[in-house]
Formats: sequence, structure tokens, C-alpha cells
Amino acid sequence: MNKCLITLGCAALLAAAAGSAATVLTYASPYGSNHTFSRADKIWMDWVVRQSGGALRIRPIWSGSLISSDQSLTELRHGVADIALITPIYARGGTHLIRVQTGFYGGARTFEQQLAMYRCLSAASREYANELAGLKILAVQGGTLPGVLTRSREVHSLEDLRGLRLRVPTELLNVMQDLGADPITMPMGEVYSSLAKGVLDGVVAPADALKSMHFGEVAKHYTELEVPRGAYPSRAISERRWQALLPSDRAVLEASIPVWEAALSKETLAAVQSGEDEGRREGVQFIPIAPAEQRRFDDLYERDAARNAASLARFGIDGTSVFLYARRIARAIEQTGAVTCVGKADAAT
Repeated sequence: MNKCLITLGCAALLAAAAGSAATVLTYASPYGSNHTFSRADKIWMDWVVRQSGGALRIRPIWSGSLISSDQSLTELRHGVADIALITPIYARGGTHLIRVQTGFYGGARTFEQQLAMYRCLSAASREYANELAGLKILAVQGGTLPGVLTRSREVHSLEDLRGLRLRVPTELLNVMQDLGADPITMPMGEVYSSLAKGVLDGVVAPADALKSMHFGEVAKHYTELEVPRGAYPSRAISERRWQALLPSDRAVLEASIPVWEAALSKETLAAVQSGEDEGRREGVQFIPIAPAEQRRFDDLYERDAARNAASLARFGIDGTSVFLYARRIARAIEQTGAVTCVGKADAAT
């Protein structure tokens, strides 16, 4: 009996020692633990533990306790967390091309097409790496095509957008201004309260936000205008922390990239259906848009993307080459349904 107890005690000590030897990485997110993105994050965390045999573990810190939306890249570079959800599209400088290029994805309708196009573009222009210096990207994120959600005014045509104060992605600011709206950009975490208070009349967002962000509680009309959606790097580890890891840990994290991206795609698509269902329960009206209005919007969107690309010249960035390359890829998608890095030799360098 005593030998048995001693044996069990030794086993427990060995297990504790093994557990203490595991590499533990902090992961910071501005979202709560039940958000769509966070559910995908948890799938990735579980995979990392299983794949590493428990040698690599992730400790999540949710709800913006460590990381913010507009300073996430700087915070991660300075070691606020080991790994984080990053939002370069909200960064206050230093990511000019990454912000603008999200408007180049017209024709890329699926999550997979968006990610593949991002990788074509980022491989063709060194500016992507320049803007992400100090970070190792662990996942790129796309999404379902957003629509227009409004508090009280029904939007049946582009003319109905006139005068509305809307939260929009950065790449939509000029398009919405041209249509007579009053667009602003802000982190999504601030939108609910702004809608509830009437500071905003609406938001450009995918249907999953009706549930994940609870927007169906404060806005009642969802217009099914298809707004193109761009991909961007969304999960990263600081380069300093990456280099300090054991080669075996780096191998696990490298292998986890497609796992994380697949989880984001799966959870996002599931959330869209769930959001639509929640919206109907909340009494949200879903409004179709006429094909002619959609074509008009698409034309305005593409012209504005070209204008935004050209504007990067003031930062010494050849955005026009990246935009034209994206258009060639989009034409190939229309013909084959697949993303091919066409004409790569002629892309931006």
C-alpha cells in the first residue's frame, strides 16, 4: 500500500514537472470570450495543445484587458501579450497599404478567395512586410459580405443613404460620402452604444453582427447591399517572442495557421445564419436591393478603390500596381471561380 502511494505520488510530481515545463503564451483579444472570433480562437488553442502534446499552451485574456483596437500592432510589438488579435485596418498610422488594400477585393466573395487574394497581393509587394515589421502573422482573416443596418430608416436604394450617419470600414468612407451619407470609422466595440444613443444612424456590417454584437436590439432594418470585403492579417505573435521559442514550438504554430483560418471561416459562416435568425426574432426587416443599384454601387466602389490606391503615392507606396494586380486576379475569379496569382511578374514590387 505504501509503495503504491509512493508510486502515485511520484507520478503526480512528474506530471506537475511536465506541466511546469510547458511553454505558456498569452493571447490577447479585444472581444469577449463568446464572440464569433473568440470561438474560432478557442478551436485554435485546443488544437495547439493537442498537437504539441501539452508542451505548448495558450492563456487567453479577453475583452480588451490587454489589447486595444487602434494600437494593437504597437502593443504587440512592445510585448503587452505574446500573441494577439491585431487590427491593422484601425491602426493610427504605419499601415497605409494594408488599410487601403481592403478595398481591392471586389469579386472575391468567399472567405477562401479573400485569403488567397491577400496572399497573392502580399507576395507581390514588399510594402506589406514593411508595414508588419516586428510581427509574425499567424492568421489572415476575410469574412462574409456586409450589408447596411440602420436604426429606423429603411434603405431600399442608394439614394436612401443620403444624410445617414454610418459607421463604415475605412475603404468605404469616400464611397459613402459620394452617395451623400455622413460616414465615420470607429472600432466595432463602440458601435452598439452609438446606435443605442442615436449617435449613429446605422452601420455597414455582416448579418452575424445582429447576434454577435447584439445590433439587432438597437437597429431594425438590414439592407442586403453586397459590400466587397477585403482580407487582412488578424492574428500575430511578436517577432521577438517568435524567435525566443523552441523550434518545436515554432513548428506547431506554423502548422496552426491554416487551422486558425479554417476555424475563423467556419465560425463566421455559422454566425451569419445565427445572426439572421436572431435578427428575425428581434423584428429586424431584411430588405433586398435591386440589381441595378448593386451594379451602380460596385462601379462606385471600384472607382474609389483606384483613387485610394493612387493616393498612397504621397507615402512613397505604389498602391496603383497592387490595385491593378488585384483587378487581374478578380477577373480570373470571374472566369474560373479560383484565385490564381496571375501575371505575378508584373505586380507591384
